[in-house]
Amino acid sequence: MQYTFEAEIWRSSGAGGWFFTTLPGEVAASLRALSGPAEGFGSVRVRAQIGGVTWNTSVFPDNRSKSFLLPVKAEVRRRAGVTAGDRVQVLIELLI
Repeated sequence: MQYTFEAEIWRSSGAGGWFFTTLPGEVAASLRALSGPAEGFGSVRVRAQIGGVTWNTSVFPDNRSKSFLLPVKAEVRRRAGVTAGDRVQVLIELLI
């Protein structure tokens, strides 16, 4: 199952300053319903794409937004030419 949506890249204020996008609520609900038993910490394995850059990763549940967070590592940001504050088109594919 694939999902395409637009989201803003944001930087965490925590240690390390990780970069994320927050999945829309309807995408998160569908992932929860389709993914079956969650892995450690409730993560779900996905293939993601931003700006033509594709990588395998996991999305992680976020209690604050009641959604999932997609981490966007430095290499992906560099190759896609994006940074915090940019709105990007995201493609997520559930890996089962």
